[in-house]
Amino acid sequence: MTQDGSGRWGDLRTRLVSGLVMLVLGGAAVWRGGFAMEALAIALCAAMIWELTTLCAPGRGRLGYEIGVGAAAVSLAVLELRSLFPPSLGLLVLYPAAAAFLVTRDRLLFAVYGFAILLTGYGFVALREGYGAGEGLWIIVWILAVVGVSDVAGYFAGRTLGGPKFWPALSPKKTWSGTVAGWIGAVIVGLCLVAAGSGWGIVLLSPLVAFAGQMGDIAESWIKRRAGVKDSSGLIPGHGGALDRFDALIGAILLVLLVVQFGALPQIGG
Repeated sequence: MTQDGSGRWGDLRTRLVSGLVMLVLGGAAVWRGGFAMEALAIALCAAMIWELTTLCAPGRGRLGYEIGVGAAAVSLAVLELRSLFPPSLGLLVLYPAAAAFLVTRDRLLFAVYGFAILLTGYGFVALREGYGAGEGLWIIVWILAVVGVSDVAGYFAGRTLGGPKFWPALSPKKTWSGTVAGWIGAVIVGLCLVAAGSGWGIVLLSPLVAFAGQMGDIAESWIKRRAGVKDSSGLIPGHGGALDRFDALIGAILLVLLVVQFGALPQIGG
């Protein structure tokens, strides 16, 4: 019994410590906005593109660093030029498409997922800065809360309740109990925001964002299975790599950007 519990929860302390550090650093950048927010987005994009390169070009460590640095430069250029030169957004597509020719396998996958990573970094900043200072902050807090609560609820429910797998061919650890717990957690986040003055539409949208995040997690699991690795890297103790930790954010941000592009977000915040 003790041995089983140790194996099941053995990484919990490390995960909590790393999670707290990320919460403090990320929370400070989100609260500050501006350059701090851009620096966070650029660093995450660079780290995730580096990891994606190592998955698609195993054994070529230097290439990962080079493409990662290039991704940072592209992200910076787009964020600085987006208002003055909107066509610069095309770099988010062109850079991973061009870099795909340098990897040794899954080039189309690299181009598409690389674009998703760079667009997520851009959207992270654009959503924070594109609205009024207060509402932009609320939007990012809402997305992070939905993704975080969904992940935590899924983690504990999945490991406690277990049960049938959600999509075993792509993500052998994800269970239906954890998936549904994530949706419930997202609804609770929405209800908390309604109590703080948000519109009721946020309650309906929150589980959809959580589901998009879960699909982001499954997509990254599929990529790792194709590469034959457990973690995208060992960058974050207890969590694996940046892709392991922020894969759900990719799905969530992309869905919110889609809603903004073709509709409107509910009122968020008081």
